[in-house]
Amino acid sequence: MTSSDFGKLLAVYESELLDHVVPWWLQHAMDRECGGILYGIAQDGTVLVEDKSGWSQGRALYTFSALYNLVGKRHEWLAAADHICDFILPIGRENNWQWPEALHRDGSVREGPGRIYADGFAIMGLTEYARATGSEEAIEAALATYRTVRERMTVPGPHLDVHFSAPTGVKCHGISMIFSIVFHELGRLLGDAEILQAGHDHAVQILDHFRKPERKLLLEYTAPDGAELQVPEGRHVNPGHGIESMWFVMHIFRDRRERRRIDQAIECLRWTMEACWDEEYGGMFGALELDGSVPQPDVRKAMWPHGEALYALLLAYELCRESWCLEWYERLHEWTFAHFPDREHGEWREYVERDGSVPPEDAQRLPQIHTFFHLPRTLIRCMQVLQRLCDARPL
Repeated sequence: MTSSDFGKLLAVYESELLDHVVPWWLQHAMDRECGGILYGIAQDGTVLVEDKSGWSQGRALYTFSALYNLVGKRHEWLAAADHICDFILPIGRENNWQWPEALHRDGSVREGPGRIYADGFAIMGLTEYARATGSEEAIEAALATYRTVRERMTVPGPHLDVHFSAPTGVKCHGISMIFSIVFHELGRLLGDAEILQAGHDHAVQILDHFRKPERKLLLEYTAPDGAELQVPEGRHVNPGHGIESMWFVMHIFRDRRERRRIDQAIECLRWTMEACWDEEYGGMFGALELDGSVPQPDVRKAMWPHGEALYALLLAYELCRESWCLEWYERLHEWTFAHFPDREHGEWREYVERDGSVPPEDAQRLPQIHTFFHLPRTLIRCMQVLQRLCDARPL
């Protein structure tokens, strides 16, 4: 691919983000009456669920702040971030910086603190918002949450799982995945070596405990020492998580100039793409078994792993310049853009059938569940790397 090709792709991603995706969320999801952002929304913008996800608030705060920081200083994006931050700060404070799983529309707690994933997204959002505004209140809230998370991590329990499904005492990749990048970005913002090291420690665990070179896969659950588990959870592979995790650690090890670790992450990305690709219909399977088999081949395909892989492949190419990265990227880009965009409404479909066809009308009325996060973040990040490739600029 040439600089001209990268430039054409950049225009596609920019248009997708600014002409379709962001306007949809600003029009349909901002709760002007009660604060925060809604997430149970149909493709046509109909609000189906008025309760709010704890995860979605931190995610959306991150995304609007990242738009302002990385794409352009638009007042409407910063105003949206202000709106969400004003909604969530009292919630965090009232819950001693342990963030609720779910909220009623007015911000009262529907489901109290559980998995520390919600805390991770709160730190992520507050960090990016502080980067945009310099808000000392946001920094203090992020640090207070960081301290509670570090303390809770010392006590085994279901709060250290993503799905509340694994036996107590096993180690969940999703926890190291989210907190590797969350701690790293908070540490970068503050210039805090201790917080940076905490993120680095999680990144090392991902590559040393969950990545299995002998199987060419990354596991979702292991024993505390990284050994494989002889329980059903120990057989589970989540390609989307694995790929997202690899670009997180590429960022971390790039910043620390650890070339060997970058190469390990790029290699793991390649394994995962090869294992999860549907050779019959195209697109990515959402789950694999330890032996590489697909437990439910006819299940619908989710949009978000495809987006994570688009960015991971572009970043990997920028870091290693190996042709396979672009070969996979072009294959994935073609399939993703052929099936997930919804030109009638703007926001992309969260799921398509295995063959890429649009689900039945009743399925399209189900609420969106991944909120204002994966897709816009993918588009923002792809725009950044494509711009650098156009300009032949170093990282």
